Amino acid sequence: MSVNFELKERYDFDDLLSIITALRSPDGCPWDREQTHESIRKNFIEETYEVIEAINKKNPDMLREELGDVLLQIALHCEMEREKGTFDFGDVIHDIVYKLVIRHPHVFGDVVATNGDEALASWDSAKEKTKGDRTASEKMDSIPRELPALMRAEKVQKKAAKVGFDWDSSEGAFDKLNEEIDELKIAVAHGDSSEIEEEFGDVLFSAVNISRFLKVDGEEALTGATDKFVSRFKEVEKLAEESGIDMKSASLEELDALWDKAKKIKND
Repeated sequence: MSVNFELKERYDFDDLLSIITALRSPDGCPWDREQTHESIRKNFIEETYEVIEAINKKNPDMLREELGDVLLQIALHCEMEREKGTFDFGDVIHDIVYKLVIRHPHVFGDVVATNGDEALASWDSAKEKTKGDRTASEKMDSIPRELPALMRAEKVQKKAAKVGFDWDSSEGAFDKLNEEIDELKIAVAHGDSSEIEEEFGDVLFSAVNISRFLKVDGEEALTGATDKFVSRFKEVEKLAEESGIDMKSASLEELDALWDKAKKIKND
């Protein structure tokens, strides 16, 4: 039995909700009907990253498509809850509109904000009023553990810094990083894998502290470093092939020489 759905030249928001309901219906798609929040949660992450890719590529056609895929994920999650009778897409829209009004007193109230920093301060103040009095650690707990680790570390550190728990300058952060590197070396000497993991985590956390003081986005910096490595490695492979060198059997000295040459080429 087929599901009736009208074909149109152009679809709107209501059509999206209608087709999601149809896909999840008893006569709809078996795969869509079987899905749960948990089964498609990674899809949401993947689609979001594809939106970021479209933004980075400055590709409006790709962005349009990928935003649609994200909207599909939202619609699916809302439909699952509508079926349970908890909330629907309309409730989600109501909540976000209400939040935007409440958290923009500098637009919809009598608070004055003449620049971005003042607007952000107004937003934060309004947010705190709706959340109630919370300790710094409670605010840290509200940061999702599922965030990329570098991003979460930076957010946690910023919460601590707001109550004065921070280095006076980047010098203290650099000293701490060196201290953590020494402790990692000791852990490696001990050969304890759990100790090594813990100390390595401390090194990364300390590196994020430095990125904050230098006003560098840790995620973006690491992404750039990885891109740079891939670019140079491609050049190493090219040079190795041109020189008749088998990288798998080449000595470390040979590979280092190729790397230095590739680095010089890419920097020129």
